[in-house]
Amino acid sequence: MFPAAFDYRAPSTLDEALGLLAQHGDEAKVMAGGQSLIPLLKLRFAAPGLVVDIGRLPGLKGVTADAAGLRIGALTRHVDIERGQQIRALSPILADTAPLIADPLVRNQGTVGGSLSHADPSGDWGSVMLALNAQLVARSTRGERVIEAADFFQGPFTTSLEPDEVLTEIRIPAAERCSGTYLKLERKVGDFATVAVAVQVEMRNGSIGRAGIGLTSVGDRNLKATAAEEALRGQPPSDQVIADAARLAAEASQPKDDVRGSAAYKKDMVRVFVQRGLKAAIKRVQEANA
Repeated sequence: MFPAAFDYRAPSTLDEALGLLAQHGDEAKVMAGGQSLIPLLKLRFAAPGLVVDIGRLPGLKGVTADAAGLRIGALTRHVDIERGQQIRALSPILADTAPLIADPLVRNQGTVGGSLSHADPSGDWGSVMLALNAQLVARSTRGERVIEAADFFQGPFTTSLEPDEVLTEIRIPAAERCSGTYLKLERKVGDFATVAVAVQVEMRNGSIGRAGIGLTSVGDRNLKATAAEEALRGQPPSDQVIADAARLAAEASQPKDDVRGSAAYKKDMVRVFVQRGLKAAIKRVQEANA
């Protein structure tokens, strides 16, 4: 199919882009890498009057680290994370996730910010940002606001971004003695996840100081397994503690029967992946600090 007719603008500055969004409101759609929006346009699931292409805007790409943590520009492409020289040392969970996103064609063009803004419940980065307790920075002509990842995803393909806002940056708070991983079950390489789990663990004095767990493809949005996270806080990394947390994470999932598997199967895969992910993340911390 061909998309419905629309106007196209490629602003050269962020202020120009924000001005267009303020002017056109709900009639405008933002395009970054185009890997989410273009299929929607071709299928006519979206029919905006104006497409605002921000893909070439300066200053919105790259990963930087400082005392506060990591900053990821919204226009950073998946492949930039995948091939980043220092990414694995800075954040193993990011390095584990990027190669599992779709296929090389999508990773070469798609952006982290575009994927998050698309808010597909099967999207990988959403669960990772929930596990990392990331903050998402939105800009409009009215100014800047910071949104907690837990408040960002409102439902399927729905976020807390206003129509005149653009996601410009993702902030990941600094933490010591931490690591994580992303585990994904898919029918074939490049497929959407049947189930996927993001796990991040911070160790303190031999115990689990904080844990973050995000779940993919088992709800109407990326889910944060808060009960499982709380069950791990301050506990020793024993097999029983990990097993109990994995069970709570499975209980937090809300999968449905479909061609990828039954709801019961998916719940059990959440349990298995959380248990496996926690053990892998804890082992990484221990090895890095041996």
